[in-house]
Amino acid sequence: MDSQDPVVVTEPRPGVLLVTLNRPHVRNAIDHWLAKAMDVALTRLETDPSLGVGILAGAGGHFCSGMDLKAFPTDGVPLVADRGLAGLTRARLRKPLIAAVEGAAVAGGFELALACDLITAADTAFFALPEVARGLIAAEGGAVRLPGRLPYHVAMEMLLTAAPLPASDAARYGLVNRLTPEGGALQAALALADRVQANSGEAVLITKQIVQDTRGLDDRSAYTVQDPLSAPVFTTSAATEGAKAFTEKRPPAWQG
Repeated sequence: MDSQDPVVVTEPRPGVLLVTLNRPHVRNAIDHWLAKAMDVALTRLETDPSLGVGILAGAGGHFCSGMDLKAFPTDGVPLVADRGLAGLTRARLRKPLIAAVEGAAVAGGFELALACDLITAADTAFFALPEVARGLIAAEGGAVRLPGRLPYHVAMEMLLTAAPLPASDAARYGLVNRLTPEGGALQAALALADRVQANSGEAVLITKQIVQDTRGLDDRSAYTVQDPLSAPVFTTSAATEGAKAFTEKRPPAWQG
């Protein structure tokens, strides 16, 4: 890679922003420059009304090897304000984000994938949280999210022994939405993005917000959070159009 190449490449497509980590010579390890550039890209996704879905990928056959350990002793963890590692792990994005994983998704790279809403992965990809082996903690979502996404004992083995998890096992446990042959993760992510975009944009955003805001709550508490968010959606023109389209056996207007 030329030293002048951008460390994050953004490619807008109809309704979709493809964000590619672009430090392939270090398996897209995250330093402060990449973190800052990725935060800019994610801000663009959130603020551009023409974009409904984001896809996060890595250049050069790997997703992300996590924090750049060569830079860590002097620079520390590449956090962005209150949005966490690379501006993502604590960001609570409104719009759906899909991780397209090829090769390694380890340490902070796995935590970036865990912060996404959907994951596609090549069958040759693998996930790992090796922080304990380096005297560190999987503190950007690994220890928080993983035990709720995998069987408890599998998650704890990954966290406590640094054991890697092949993508085929991740798919078997439901951590990966789509498993593809090598090189196919991005196309699978684009297909998922198309399926998300085929639905009402407002309904997608509110549904994601409800999921985010009610995780960990008991049912009664969750309904008190959900109802003020969901009730107004039922009175929108999109809801009326969706119901009419169903009864008339036709696509809704937003599908063109």
